Amino acid sequence: MLGNSFGRFFRITTSGESYSGAFRKELGIYNELFGGLVVIVDGVPPGIKITSEIIEKELDKRRPGQSKLDTPRSETDKAYVLSGVMENQLTTGAPVAIYIPNRDITDAQLEKHRSFKSTVRPGQAAFTYNAKYGEYADWAGAGRASGRETAARVAGGAVAKAILEPMGIEVIAYAAESHGIKAKQLTFEEAKANYRKNEINCPDLDAGKLMIEDLLKVKSTGDTCGGVIEIVAKGVPAGLGEPVFDKLEALLAHGLMSIGAVKGVEFGEGFGLTKMTGSESNDLPFIDEVSGKIKYSSNRAGGMLGGISNGEEIRIRVAVKPTPTIAKTQKTVDIDKMENIEVKYTTRNDPSIIPRVYPVCEAMVSMVLVDALQMARGFGQKL
Repeated sequence: MLGNSFGRFFRITTSGESYSGAFRKELGIYNELFGGLVVIVDGVPPGIKITSEIIEKELDKRRPGQSKLDTPRSETDKAYVLSGVMENQLTTGAPVAIYIPNRDITDAQLEKHRSFKSTVRPGQAAFTYNAKYGEYADWAGAGRASGRETAARVAGGAVAKAILEPMGIEVIAYAAESHGIKAKQLTFEEAKANYRKNEINCPDLDAGKLMIEDLLKVKSTGDTCGGVIEIVAKGVPAGLGEPVFDKLEALLAHGLMSIGAVKGVEFGEGFGLTKMTGSESNDLPFIDEVSGKIKYSSNRAGGMLGGISNGEEIRIRVAVKPTPTIAKTQKTVDIDKMENIEVKYTTRNDPSIIPRVYPVCEAMVSMVLVDALQMARGFGQKL
């Protein structure tokens, strides 16, 4: 299986699944080590403070079982920093290895997954994994296609955020839309002021209330719904990104589109630009009298021009599909018997991925920005 590493100068490699630990119980491995996720972060500069608490603060944003909007799966998401730091908790420049155990692996849940192992789950990767890996495909909790995999990304993103913070670069993400209910457009400061003030993390508190009410109604029917996450990066200097294949948009799109639930991405006004004229879409530059720097009167481009950051806020929106596992009878296929069947799944799932995917988006954007900064400095670029 390829494609488990991301980044170049700042690089993460992840490993682990949801339920694979259930098959380790008879091998003499300590209970605390059953299953779990591992992430190795390379390219971390020396002198950055990295602790379990710093990582767990980010993991808590996506940790399941915290509200009525989450899957009932209960994970502590405890993080263990295994290497790359000394006794003062400062990085040495060596790779940082982080381990996140899976605590909620029960035989009962494993047997539920086993009972569905030959059925093709609508909207999930069961068929494509089977086409690629055949009889060896991981059927327990979707394997590497599980949303649990994203905890390792968030841990890597926590390291990236620790690098960005001293530079004055902040990355936040939040629910901008859920099941057609849209939040109003907010400034970075407004969004930050109401960050994580409700269970769906919508900083437009009135819209957030409507989103939660709607989501609970959808949940009561056994169905799920999708939405839109907006990501804003503030304090990014002008000059990041390469002009051709490694445009900053391309790197960000790669990172965000690698999240399993994300089905679309747009920058700034995105598809809205198709409805404008050039005079309407252009962001007009001017000399800021206070800073003496070039700024823009608007930000329809989303903070990037020609694939390179222009010093404005980077604004991105991603489309997140509904959770594919639903508590409704659906038509599908028994892949072993090659028969058409109907099935209703009883495994655990989120009624919406929106309340827990935003920290994953923050992590991917943060890691791309650190990678781009390291690349710029590696080539002697002054920022």
